[in-house]
Amino acid sequence: MNTTIINQPNVETSRTVEQLVAGQATSDGAGVKLTRVLTQNLQHRLDPFLMLDAFGSDQPDDYIAGFPDHPHRGFETITYMIAGRMLHRDSAGHEGLLENGGVQWMTAGKGVIHSEIPQQEEGVMEGFQLWLNLSKRDKMNTPWYRDFKATDLPKFVTEEGVAVTVIAGESHGVGGAVTRDTTQPNYLDLHLPAGARFAQQLPAGHNAFVYVYRGEVRIGGKAVPAMRMAILANDAQADGVVIEASADARVLLVSGQPLKEPIVQYGPFVMNTQDEIYQALSDFRDGRLGETA
Repeated sequence: MNTTIINQPNVETSRTVEQLVAGQATSDGAGVKLTRVLTQNLQHRLDPFLMLDAFGSDQPDDYIAGFPDHPHRGFETITYMIAGRMLHRDSAGHEGLLENGGVQWMTAGKGVIHSEIPQQEEGVMEGFQLWLNLSKRDKMNTPWYRDFKATDLPKFVTEEGVAVTVIAGESHGVGGAVTRDTTQPNYLDLHLPAGARFAQQLPAGHNAFVYVYRGEVRIGGKAVPAMRMAILANDAQADGVVIEASADARVLLVSGQPLKEPIVQYGPFVMNTQDEIYQALSDFRDGRLGETA
């Protein structure tokens, strides 16, 4: 880990909290219990992000069956594992073991069939899966996959003791593990000690949110408790966000450039038109979705 102390960037005016979202308890895959934080009705507001699921349990029945083979087309999945072990396999020939602090980034593109199966029978499994949309011109690209161990992810500590993992994008001059030119995602995991503040510059046109998974923070004077997503207001006067922690806290800070394109979703397929959804269903039914050719 890079323990070099890095100075905070200057944020003159912080974004404020537009809305707090609690998320919805649900299950997916073969019965994995999770909380869907970013739901379908927020896709346009938080474009280019389509979904955020938070999962966490020390009860094996909540996660043990995992996510058997299922298809995707038209977007990217970013799975960040806080604790636990999950094996990924897909129809493009990729395989990787996701462990504590690791990230798996998969571009479904024109189509992939994959499975995510826990490699543990007890203990805690905790993490997040974020869906990032692809632009119309990129939706039918060749599938791509990259497995990052915790030690592969760029990290630094601010002068106030905030430990930062840069999964995507850039923070305080430190480049992330992944960058994307079109959607320009920034994805940070922040561990804030009590009394610390963290400042991140954000382009005015980007949509952004904060998800608190430990403790509580304040943004623009508003408290954001654990297990809540704060949608940050798109204030043209704001040049970033300042996050303050009165007690130890852990949060995800996510932002990106909206695509401003039609979003048509049917389960694991996200395209621009209904006809493209019909084509995805037809390709899946006929066994063409996961073809590597």
